[in-house]
Amino acid sequence: MSIEKQSPIEGIKIKSDGLRGTLKESIELDNHTGNVRADDEALVKFHGMYVQDDRDRREERAEKKLDKLYSFMIRLRIPGGIIDADKWLAIHETSEQYGTGVLKITTRQTIQLHGILKHQLRPTLQSFDQAKLDSIAACGDVNRNVIASSHPLVSPIHAQIHTYADKLSKHLLPKTQAYYEIFVDNEKIYERETEKDDLYEDRYLPRKFKIAIAIPPTNDVDVFANDLGLIAIIENNELKGFNIAVGGGLSTTHGNPNTYSRLATEIGFVDSEEKVLKVAYEVLTIQRDFGNRGDRKLARLKYTVDKLTVDGFKSELEKRVGFKLEPSQPYQFTERSDIYDWRQVNNGTWYYTLFVENGVVQPNQKAFLHELALLNINNFIFTANQNLLLGEISTENKAKVEQLLEKYFIHKDISELRKNSMACVALPTCPLALAEAQRYLPELVTKIEPLLEKHQLQNDDISIRMTGCPNGCGRSYVSEIGFVGTSAGHYNLMLGGDRYGVRLNKIYKEKVNETEILNELDQVFESYTKEKIDNETFGDFTYRKYFSVN
Repeated sequence: MSIEKQSPIEGIKIKSDGLRGTLKESIELDNHTGNVRADDEALVKFHGMYVQDDRDRREERAEKKLDKLYSFMIRLRIPGGIIDADKWLAIHETSEQYGTGVLKITTRQTIQLHGILKHQLRPTLQSFDQAKLDSIAACGDVNRNVIASSHPLVSPIHAQIHTYADKLSKHLLPKTQAYYEIFVDNEKIYERETEKDDLYEDRYLPRKFKIAIAIPPTNDVDVFANDLGLIAIIENNELKGFNIAVGGGLSTTHGNPNTYSRLATEIGFVDSEEKVLKVAYEVLTIQRDFGNRGDRKLARLKYTVDKLTVDGFKSELEKRVGFKLEPSQPYQFTERSDIYDWRQVNNGTWYYTLFVENGVVQPNQKAFLHELALLNINNFIFTANQNLLLGEISTENKAKVEQLLEKYFIHKDISELRKNSMACVALPTCPLALAEAQRYLPELVTKIEPLLEKHQLQNDDISIRMTGCPNGCGRSYVSEIGFVGTSAGHYNLMLGGDRYGVRLNKIYKEKVNETEILNELDQVFESYTKEKIDNETFGDFTYRKYFSVN
């Protein structure tokens, strides 16, 4: 058990009455502010939302002695990222009525709405509830949205494996009914004793917890960047089980050497659904019992694994589950990007991947998707690379989709670098952002593209990612070219990550501005062109040239 002095949020959770706190009072009575009460800011995350404000307008409002322009971001819980046309229509219509109108696809295969005002929280969530959507546990110190490899082309048994995302999500949900009482029904539903939660107790986890399911040969989910990674082992189109990896996490803190990025460590293999669910459950209980509750910067599972040691963690896990893990089984990752263009899968249906730059659904794309959903001829799958997969389209309906793509001027001529770009939201809404990301990366990619053409690298499948702070929400630490914001207009330039998400990158240059970024990349691209060996990827080259000890 952790003996550190507990952080203030630990006390808030314990005394929250099952995550209720004073949220009802904050929403119903506190009309003087667009925010909720201080303790409730921590609790509202467990219900799938964050308090934010428009940082672009802070100075202007401060001069007028006005409160910050508070609003809420709501993130849905969509295990595996699959929804049908009716749910897409509900999301579209809700976004038109509440918030900014912009739909944002996240790196965890779900969607979030920004700019929801406090008095709009209930009607927004009630609208989602009517469509059988919710935001329970999409944020907070619990298991969050479970992600899984998105494209059925990766395996004939993709659907069988993909169902584990939903099974794990349900298995690891908090028992409290506070979400429905506060935001949906506005009344007490069950007696409190029915909410006894053997998994989370009244403490919940020390920090957020993330699970990903990878289906080799693709690692589109960046499985090793997660607290718990499941790697499907398939032989002759039969699921044999999953390799188990623990302790992944990317977030760091500038200037704090005790924080670090870590890729998950494989500790064994399990061969049944019962064992998978048991292992996932008990990994959470170990984190609940041994995780750091004194310093939230050191509270992710990666620090617990390193504190106990990998062998010690595995031993504790095997004691709790009541069986030994088998040795990890062989597999290989050979791709990580989304599969673009039209692809036909084993059951004869077609899938089309819509490129959504940094997950921001543009107005023409939103209109296209709305009209498509009205036809009810496909489903919608969010990818872990922030794109949208349109699936289960019959051959006879494929032409209808093509016509809509043309009608709404959906661009197909996109550079390889842009396809492999990813950015977190950052400014103006993220309170942690030190620099731009989502709003700036498209512009920077436009300036890098001519450099790639200059060195005849425009067809190279290089991954590029940007985060506005060191928390790593855009997974920049596992890209071949990574940018981590340090201050306005300045970033740490990261190189040396591999192409398939199995090696972290490293700092190449610190606190560089745009001019310096372009100059440095120009030189690195030139060296890569002249010095790479046969079949060497950009990430492997930069690692060998700039970071290898040989």
